Amino acid sequence: LKDQFDNLDKHTQWGIDFLEKYAKFVKERIEIEQNYAKQLRNLVKKYCPKRSPKDEEPRFTSCIAFFNILNELNDYAGQREVVAEEMGHRVYGELMRYSHDLKTERKMHLQEGRKAQQYLDMCWKQMDNSKKKFERECREAEKAQQSYERLDNDTNATKADVEKAKQQLNLRTHMADENKNEYAAQLQNFNGEQHKHYYIVIPQIYKQLQEMDERRTIKLSECYKGFADSERKVIPIISKCLEGMILAAKSVDEHRDSQLVIDCFKSGFEPPGDFPFEDYSQNIYRTISDGTISTPKQEGMRIDTKTTVGKAKGKLWLFGKKPKPQSPPLTPTSLYTSSTPNGSQYPIFSIEPVHYCMSDIKTGKPRIPSFRSLKRGYFCLQGPALEDFSHLPPEQRRKKLQQRIDELNRELQKETDQKDALIKMKDVYEKNPQMGDPSSLQPKLTETMSNMDRLRMEIHKNEAWLSEVEGKVAARSDRRHSSDINHLVTQGRESPEGSYTDDANQEVRGPPQQHTHPNEFDDEFEDDDPLPAIGHCKAIYPFDGHNEGTLAMKEGEILYIIEEDKGDGWTRARRHNGEEGYVPTSYIDVTLEKNSKGA
Repeated sequence: LKDQFDNLDKHTQWGIDFLEKYAKFVKERIEIEQNYAKQLRNLVKKYCPKRSPKDEEPRFTSCIAFFNILNELNDYAGQREVVAEEMGHRVYGELMRYSHDLKTERKMHLQEGRKAQQYLDMCWKQMDNSKKKFERECREAEKAQQSYERLDNDTNATKADVEKAKQQLNLRTHMADENKNEYAAQLQNFNGEQHKHYYIVIPQIYKQLQEMDERRTIKLSECYKGFADSERKVIPIISKCLEGMILAAKSVDEHRDSQLVIDCFKSGFEPPGDFPFEDYSQNIYRTISDGTISTPKQEGMRIDTKTTVGKAKGKLWLFGKKPKPQSPPLTPTSLYTSSTPNGSQYPIFSIEPVHYCMSDIKTGKPRIPSFRSLKRGYFCLQGPALEDFSHLPPEQRRKKLQQRIDELNRELQKETDQKDALIKMKDVYEKNPQMGDPSSLQPKLTETMSNMDRLRMEIHKNEAWLSEVEGKVAARSDRRHSSDINHLVTQGRESPEGSYTDDANQEVRGPPQQHTHPNEFDDEFEDDDPLPAIGHCKAIYPFDGHNEGTLAMKEGEILYIIEEDKGDGWTRARRHNGEEGYVPTSYIDVTLEKNSKGA
């Protein structure tokens, strides 16, 4: 029985150790969940966009979807924290409290069992002592009886010795009887305690230990279920987070992103027009090639070399200047006319002129922007940001002005609401003087009215600028359309460089006489002659012209146009005194020459 009690002691101790082991497992799982949630939040914080102005914040659907996914991931991290918190409160905390109570209960039951065992041992010792005493008294009584019988049978013994031996025998017999009764009582008591110990006390203690161990097992089962429930409770919310990520992925619209890029970088400028065909064969000496029949040159096909060269002197050459004279070009014929017997004429192309034109195209150098254009672009970039956004392209300027007008309208609405609230409060104060002084609201009301007037003026000014931009863009588009139509006139029309052509689909330019000298490369960047005027303009608004390379002008001033707007919003102009510079295209009303840009 004692061995079984020790076995139960070991088993209950193992149960408590297992309970604490599972509690340690739950604690480590909680730490994993907390670290996981923390790392997820740090990841979201790392990739979340920093707060930036609305103008700089990209609104592409792919970016918005990624930001939504980050938000859903942040919510998912929050659910992991909920799991850790639920496990810590419902599982780990409960296990630790129950483990403490279990240890206390086990200790109490074991102490009761030990006390019962000690009491039984004490009863057994008392019984054993009474038994040994009874046994000893019985032996003493037997010795006294033997001594009495020996003296009684001895004839030499005196009567006094016999009486003494008899008294001793009676005393020992009486003591033996008393010890016998005591032993019997102790034995009966021990048997009763032993029966009670093995049939009542110990079974009750074992039953209590059994119930304790069963409750421990039930508690582990409940903790296992709570461990799973902590995870299952957040599954619907986690599913919503995952559904939000899927919806964010489906919200990506490539066409909308492309449209946003177009709206963001749309300048409003029209693409440049087609380059006219420049026929340099008009001034070449025509000869009759071998094997061809041609008629004499028509008078209409003859071009005045002096006139053409004179007009070509004012052209805008590479790097903004007229090149140095070169040796006369080759003189292959590019176009022949032949007459039929009935008098009609038709063009004949020979092999040599075609070969010459192809070689000229292959050896021709591509045009590059002049230093004036590069310098103008640099000044445009370096110019300060103006209040009316005139430094921006028309479309971007329109967008900026529209955004500013929307912001001002929102501010005006706020001020209007505040004014209405102040008026209502003032009326309440006037009806109920005990609530406040109506005159105390007058300064704030005056300030609000002043802010409203200021905002209305700002809105009116920006709307005027917006109307100006929209009107200028429409007007410029009409002018360019009409200019393109004027370039497509019938024969007898002058080309953009001042030469004439007989073909409506062709523009002929006379080649300038050029000479090249190797030691004159440094003079390539010097302006020998001023650029010709291609039109005139009238200043609609005044322009200060503080930046280097710009030209100041007054409202209504008339200027010569020497270089058109290349799409950057600036036009090159010249005063009557020869001063040149760039002016904003939106500040002037341009009129170009219809017949010739070099006139």
